Amino acid sequence: MTGAGCAAVVLLVVLLLGAGFLLGRRTARPVRTSDVGTPVEHATFETLHTASLAAPSLRAGLTEESARKSARGLRSLLGTDALCLTDRDRVLVWDGAGEHHDRHVMDQVRGLLASGRDTAFASDCDDLDCPLRWAVAVPLTVDHRVLGTLIAYAPRESAVLARAAGEVARWVCVQLELAELDRSRTQLIEAEIRALRAQISPHFIFNSLAAIASFVRTDPEQARELLLEFADFTRYSFRSHGDFTTLADELHSIDQYLALVRARFGERLAVTLQVAPEVLPVALPFLCLQPLVENAVKHGLEGAVTSSRITISALDAGSEAEVVIEDDGTGMDPERLRHILRGEGGESTGIGLLNVDERLRQVYGDDYGLVIETGIGAGMKITVRLPKYRAGVHGS
Repeated sequence: MTGAGCAAVVLLVVLLLGAGFLLGRRTARPVRTSDVGTPVEHATFETLHTASLAAPSLRAGLTEESARKSARGLRSLLGTDALCLTDRDRVLVWDGAGEHHDRHVMDQVRGLLASGRDTAFASDCDDLDCPLRWAVAVPLTVDHRVLGTLIAYAPRESAVLARAAGEVARWVCVQLELAELDRSRTQLIEAEIRALRAQISPHFIFNSLAAIASFVRTDPEQARELLLEFADFTRYSFRSHGDFTTLADELHSIDQYLALVRARFGERLAVTLQVAPEVLPVALPFLCLQPLVENAVKHGLEGAVTSSRITISALDAGSEAEVVIEDDGTGMDPERLRHILRGEGGESTGIGLLNVDERLRQVYGDDYGLVIETGIGAGMKITVRLPKYRAGVHGS
């Protein structure tokens, strides 16, 4: 091989080694977000990431705070010079250049708030250095109600920006609709708890006080103990904070309730309680079990001439806690029970069973409704399954 040929071979080897080294360095370095996918895929990722950051604050509704937290992300989505969010009465936030425009915003969107239609307008700014010369405003609508506006500003008229603002505004509206649903769900739960409290208060409070009064002369110490139980029970039942409680607190309240019932019925009522300690911290909807025990007392004792037994168990079932409330009382026609659980039992019939069943399904899903076994003269057995952990469910 000639000297020139050797030189060529050496040069080729050096080039291959250099290429291999560079390739190795490239494949060995950590992968960055910018290295993943095509530019279009990367832009899509960045858009979705920005939207996800803005979403949580908007789920609180259209407020000054939520607007302030989400405005920069929304402006980033649109790539515009300035963005403004308003409610029906005032500017909530201005993000970007030209903040002096906010003095005229509400006058410029008054027609939009009335009609609910997109509008574009010249900014009519006297400042020659201001880059904002054109704007597009889009209504923020939930349930056919215009809650406010999203306004995007630009140096010049842009059909692309107008379409983009419309899409971003629709995405904001979805978040605001979810906020409305969250509020409606909270109001529904509060209304259901008020309904349960209304069920507890009339007959049970009267009967408990009557039973306590019967001991005042014959057994003052017993009357005092029952008054303390009554005070603790009512304090728990009418507390004003928290949609959830722990199984330990709910069972303690039930024990106080049964102490008051036993004071009224004496030896006619026998209660067996079996609780596994490991399920006591499990969280569940507030006032979820007490109505079921009250139902057992009503159908198992008040309708019976002789004595009755109520069995309450709270046992460990792997990833769940299983609570069973059983009585040997009068029972119920299964067809009538089905009507009650469909809400067809009348204003006062079975309100406790229906209310608890609906709340369990709302919190945990349809697989966690009440399981009820009953028949006329056969007593009633109610089984409640509670997941040991569910996101958003925490005892208070």
